Amino acid sequence: MKILVINAGSSSLKFTLFDMQGTENTVIANGLVERVGTDKPNLIFKRPDGFKFAECPQGVKNHADGLKAVCAKLVDPEIGVLKSLSEVSAIGHRVLHGGEKITAPVKVDAAVKDIIRECIPLGPLHNPANLSGIEACEEIFPGVPNVAVFDTQFHQTMPPEAYLYAIPMDFYKKYGIRKYGFHGTSHHFVTLSTAKFLGKAPEDTTIITCHLGNGCSMAAVKNGKVIDTTMGLTPLEGLMMGTRSGDMDPAAVIRMIQVGNTPERVDTILNKESGLYAIGGIKSGDMRDISNAAEEGSKDAQLALKMFIRRIVKYVGSYFVLLGGADAIVFTGGIGEHSAPQRKAILDGIAALGIKCDDARNEACNGDAGIISTDDSAFKAIVMPTNEELMIALFTVKTLKLA
Repeated sequence: MKILVINAGSSSLKFTLFDMQGTENTVIANGLVERVGTDKPNLIFKRPDGFKFAECPQGVKNHADGLKAVCAKLVDPEIGVLKSLSEVSAIGHRVLHGGEKITAPVKVDAAVKDIIRECIPLGPLHNPANLSGIEACEEIFPGVPNVAVFDTQFHQTMPPEAYLYAIPMDFYKKYGIRKYGFHGTSHHFVTLSTAKFLGKAPEDTTIITCHLGNGCSMAAVKNGKVIDTTMGLTPLEGLMMGTRSGDMDPAAVIRMIQVGNTPERVDTILNKESGLYAIGGIKSGDMRDISNAAEEGSKDAQLALKMFIRRIVKYVGSYFVLLGGADAIVFTGGIGEHSAPQRKAILDGIAALGIKCDDARNEACNGDAGIISTDDSAFKAIVMPTNEELMIALFTVKTLKLA
């Protein structure tokens, strides 16, 4: 059974094709189309055997064109992995925002698409692109079911005291202004994987999950359910990130406008020109670049790292208390899985909770699941690789009851 997973961004379309056979869920092709809608689109097509193909396809004006270019490669007699597109049983889509109306994976129909449209004000960059990806699949794979998996859904177990802002309730009731949380598919996958790793049922597992990459978020997961998360109405709230500011005084935003910036300009600054990019002194939001600059003596880069770690440590402490203790703190995402120095800095920062980094284990753990805390720690520190695409594929199979 072949499941195609699509993640449509504002100017990109990522894809992963899975062969779902019992407990064997194998990637048979993946890649992306970049710079959709420009005169120089780029298509990358990869197979697990190491084969990689890249080209600049002509006439990729929208996501449908990009998907057609991908499909042509999937069935290409020389490099493809399918004899016919009819081999695709279903398509799973990453969708940013479902508001409060969709709290679980759902088969796409007209009503679901209407809800995605209704949530465009909450996800103005992502939701239109996600919808475009769905409609492209409906055009190219007529009759093949589509399933939408929402970034917000795993966080919808938060209680009102966690998701409401202390502002007049009309803003929530009329406009849906509240904390929603994002990276939900990753946090969910890691929660299930960590429970299995610990030999426990998810409902018996209490953990703090740290998705650390270019975008960063954390979740407090009690008995398998989220009770709080760092991202808010948008992915801007919470931790310091590659190019996002994270938490700040709302009055600072007002002041940035008062000194001559338009709201649109401030939005760009906070989302694309802040975080590590703004503080590190090298105009890069990539943790690898910041870490290298810090090692070479850059005071700006060193400050950026201190700010990054401090924010995480503060949230770990608050979540540990909210949860009443935890079985583990879990690191995932590009930084969480691969940056041993940042993991150690975080664990050193929360040593008061009774946890200590095992330096040898930490250095040896690079992208693989493993415990990186000492055996005498009060709770565990675990590295757990995430796989959002696989989670979407699994949700697609389960939603459609294909298994």
